[in-house]
Amino acid sequence: MTITGEMPIGRAAIRGAGREIHGVAAAGGERLEPTFRGATPDLADRACNLAAQAFDAYRETPRDVRARFLETIADNLQACGEEIVARCILESGLPRPRLEGELGRTTNQLRLFAAELRAGRFLDVRIDSALPDRKPAPRPDLRLRLRNIALGPVAVFGASNFPLAFSVAGGDTASALAAGCPVVAKAHNAHPGTSELAGRAIQRAASDLDLPEGVFSLLFDADVAIGQALVAHPAIKAVGFTGSRRGGLALLQIAQAREEPIPVYAEMSSINPVLLLPAALASRGAAIGQAFASALTLGAGQFCTNPGLVLALDGPGLDDFLAAAAEALSAVPAATMLTCGICDAYGAGVAALIGHPDVTRIAEGQRGPAFQASAALFATSAEAFRRDRSLQAEVFGAASLVVRCADLADLQATLEEMEGQLTVAVHADDADHPLAQRLMPALERKAGRIVFNGFGTGVEVGHAMVHGGPFPATSDSRWTSVGSLAIRRFLRPVSYQDVPEGLLPRELHLAAELPRLRDGEFERGRA
Repeated sequence: MTITGEMPIGRAAIRGAGREIHGVAAAGGERLEPTFRGATPDLADRACNLAAQAFDAYRETPRDVRARFLETIADNLQACGEEIVARCILESGLPRPRLEGELGRTTNQLRLFAAELRAGRFLDVRIDSALPDRKPAPRPDLRLRLRNIALGPVAVFGASNFPLAFSVAGGDTASALAAGCPVVAKAHNAHPGTSELAGRAIQRAASDLDLPEGVFSLLFDADVAIGQALVAHPAIKAVGFTGSRRGGLALLQIAQAREEPIPVYAEMSSINPVLLLPAALASRGAAIGQAFASALTLGAGQFCTNPGLVLALDGPGLDDFLAAAAEALSAVPAATMLTCGICDAYGAGVAALIGHPDVTRIAEGQRGPAFQASAALFATSAEAFRRDRSLQAEVFGAASLVVRCADLADLQATLEEMEGQLTVAVHADDADHPLAQRLMPALERKAGRIVFNGFGTGVEVGHAMVHGGPFPATSDSRWTSVGSLAIRRFLRPVSYQDVPEGLLPRELHLAAELPRLRDGEFERGRA
């Protein structure tokens, strides 16, 4: 496919009339063709209204049709995979193996939701049979599809750091479409060409299956106005967002100020602490340090699960960890970051740590040219960390802060002071398990995923994954943006009382072939 600079809106391809947007080569700063233009308010309104008009028809499409829609999107992405990867290399600066893997993850999660639709496990069907003779009052026939009524059109915001898996055709879009919600996506300005290619793959799949016109649209935006207008539009009923805390909170404020407030599922900020327990440090501090350096610098540190903080007891084991990490980091070449703006922000964050009176620089990676950033490792005391909350601020990139704790009480107090996180990693040997058991309640309160003897980088797309966590990691800690459970964000329950059999949704017919809870007992539906 040729990149045209047009936006797929419904069945049309429309050139915007707003401010110019240019793709930029992340590695060198050169402008990339073609020139894009942002959407105007009337185009955003058109996309939202098309989505609203499509909603009732799309949400009632059979689950198998929606499954084939997701699979067709995956097939289309794979068919133009070389074009997508080649453009994405230019726009993001990410290496080919990483992007080929991310494309595979994107198509796999689309197929995961297709399989979930066919299995019907997410429906959580419940039936309480009528008890007309019950005393003192009869019980009506009650049937519930707990998670099978789609919320409505969803606005999805593409992320900068995952231009495929968390962007136009990424997890938010896949789970919303699976739930029966039309999607109006806003492309990230860092990769407009990649976004157009992905958007056209979705548009073509919708056309091939003759789905309602407004089931998907893609908008470009030169600033923030169109994104704000999407969240404020009365047709939009939920928002999926991955990005900065500032951006997520701004959208949340707009959503809450509406006449009809709507949920914003925002993944925002996390420094993903790593806890090094005493026995593990004593026995393998150096090995952990080497592994940590690899995790920290993976993808230039531009992962939402990057290990940006380390908590450990001061002593020889921690010294071994620091020495090994410093040696490994000193050999790491500077890496191209996603955009010059992200690179500048990373540089400012590192400079703030260098200038902090209570922070010591332990190591840095090799220097590079413009648009590239060097890894950096710092250390501070637990007391200073607790005193200055600015030290908890995320530095998006390959920088991390080691907190030296005087004793176990110091470590526990520091853990309690931390904000909510996507992940917490614990390195522990068998002798550390009693301590780990004591820490577990705090870990569960602080994070959505607890990792033992590893690091949070690498998020498996499956049924048991949670990619979410307490604020400010996400705006709503009850949900995940990765894995099959992500579909639940865009569904709501409806109960049907004494509704005639012929008027019930198919999933609630007594003969439905679905697992369900009937009169408090789990059963498999009859053929």
